[in-house]
Amino acid sequence: MNRSGKEGLRGGIRVTRLLLGAALGGYLLWVVFPMVWVAYSSFKDDAAITREPLALPEWAAVDGAAYWRAWRDGGLGGYFVNSAVVTTVSVALILLLGSMAAYALARFYHPLGRFTHALFLAGLMVPAQLAMVPLFFELRALGLLESRWGLVLVYTANGLPFAIFILTGFFRSLPRALYEAAVVDGCSEAQAFWRVMLPLARPGLVTVAIFQFIGVWKEYFFAFMLTGGGAEKTLPLGLANLAITAQYQGDQGRLFAGIVIVTVPILLIYVFLQGHLVRGITAGAVKG
Repeated sequence: MNRSGKEGLRGGIRVTRLLLGAALGGYLLWVVFPMVWVAYSSFKDDAAITREPLALPEWAAVDGAAYWRAWRDGGLGGYFVNSAVVTTVSVALILLLGSMAAYALARFYHPLGRFTHALFLAGLMVPAQLAMVPLFFELRALGLLESRWGLVLVYTANGLPFAIFILTGFFRSLPRALYEAAVVDGCSEAQAFWRVMLPLARPGLVTVAIFQFIGVWKEYFFAFMLTGGGAEKTLPLGLANLAITAQYQGDQGRLFAGIVIVTVPILLIYVFLQGHLVRGITAGAVKG
């Protein structure tokens, strides 16, 4: 290739990079600006929000009372506790049961192993909402309607197919020599799993934990159908109540504060664990 051709190729690469950077920058602005706008609008009173909706709050007029109103008057304090308990227990059960099932499917042979694995994966293809009617009657028969533990059971069952899908591929990617060395050193099957294989699966576990935390934390449909108007409502239901009351009471600042309260835990989890998320996805994709 002659000199002019090389210069033309370099120029095309620079133009492509500029266009790609502009597109990514526009997408970043499109995604981030609404979040930033909601965050700083939560420190403005309703008059300022209505008068200058896009303007930053004046320093002397910054008011954080909307967060207290959302937490106390809007009931988000109790909803936050419900969401924290339900999400923590659900994710812990998904990791515990999913890791054991995935390890068994990945490491041991059984005539029905492939069928069992396919049966779990079928849970990813069938919308869980289709089972809402029989699930409602089943939980009512068990006395678990309008309770945290009913939601925990539903979220755990709903999250297991994804966890098994990710962790099965991850366990298969681990060298079998590590398992054999543990057995030779005197470890039982349970000890080899808990002491050797499970710690090595930490990136995969973190990946599953992040996705399941986000999914359970923001889940609305099952929480609405299975808790009704009870005291066990979660944060998405509380935020929906704030959105409805804001239309009649004109308290937009309280609504924006509620959105921030719901969003911040998700952002913190993702920021602190994003490195593990990337490693878990790439490691689990090596061999399936």
